[in-house]
Amino acid sequence: MRILLAPMEGLLDYRLRDTLTQVGGFDECVSEFIRVNDTLLPSHRFYRYVPELYEGCRTRAGVPVKVQLLGSDINCMAENASKVASLGAYGIDINFGCPAPTVNRNRGGAALLKEPDQMFAIVKAIRKAVPSVIPVTAKMRLGYDSTEQALVCAKALEEGGAEEIVVHARTKTDGYKPPAYWDWIYKIGSTVKIPVVANGEIWTEEDAVRCKEISGCQDIMIGRGAVANPALALMIRGERKENLSWDEVKKILHRYWQSLEADMEVKSRAGRIKQWLHYLSRQYPEAERDFEIVKRLTKIEDFTKYLESPVTAD
Repeated sequence: MRILLAPMEGLLDYRLRDTLTQVGGFDECVSEFIRVNDTLLPSHRFYRYVPELYEGCRTRAGVPVKVQLLGSDINCMAENASKVASLGAYGIDINFGCPAPTVNRNRGGAALLKEPDQMFAIVKAIRKAVPSVIPVTAKMRLGYDSTEQALVCAKALEEGGAEEIVVHARTKTDGYKPPAYWDWIYKIGSTVKIPVVANGEIWTEEDAVRCKEISGCQDIMIGRGAVANPALALMIRGERKENLSWDEVKKILHRYWQSLEADMEVKSRAGRIKQWLHYLSRQYPEAERDFEIVKRLTKIEDFTKYLESPVTAD
């Protein structure tokens, strides 16, 4: 079984990739999407999103990172894929799943699920532009507003040359509302001959077991579940039986804070900690309590004091 760490726009970036892969359990990561419009992006744009490119495209824990591109211009997508491959990308992933309205209005992400021929052409052009030793994969949802073309889209990706498909088991209009329709992943896996990775609503090790049984997939991708429970990948593997203690989580939060201090503007750091505490509150009552404390803090030194303070019992 492989466990992939999903990107989460505005939270699960290279800093949190580094933090979570140091906890352990992941085989591979995918970067936040890099938007491609009508130009060849400069190298610094790729390095900004994926600084792991400086280190063999791996996190400090040694976990490889695929670079994800999002766009609809066939030639520009291919040119930028070639560019990032020349910078040492471990793999190229193509985003056909982002449900954000601003992305979809510009014919990106899940909007392309209405255009399987365009999906085919983008994948084919990227596969041709990238050396054969670099894998080209794609992530899709079940459709835009229905599952009517789910199998057609998956076949388009396979025929275009994708070596693997991650399927988020909801449509664009479903957003992130439960449930995830894992049975549709099974239908897709039965239609294509390339590997399919299951994604969506995997919050616990029990969810992972059921997802694998229903989807028929050996491999899974987790995102929000891993942010809510940093030990989830290890627990799914059976390498850990219990959640981390809150004391251990606060130490991880402190390391994450230090990574934010290195290169994020002051006013944005607090928001990232608040976001993570929000997700952690799903597993940890202490996170909900601490969120009420943290949301009132405005000074950087107060955040540092909170993170460095010992855990106290209620």
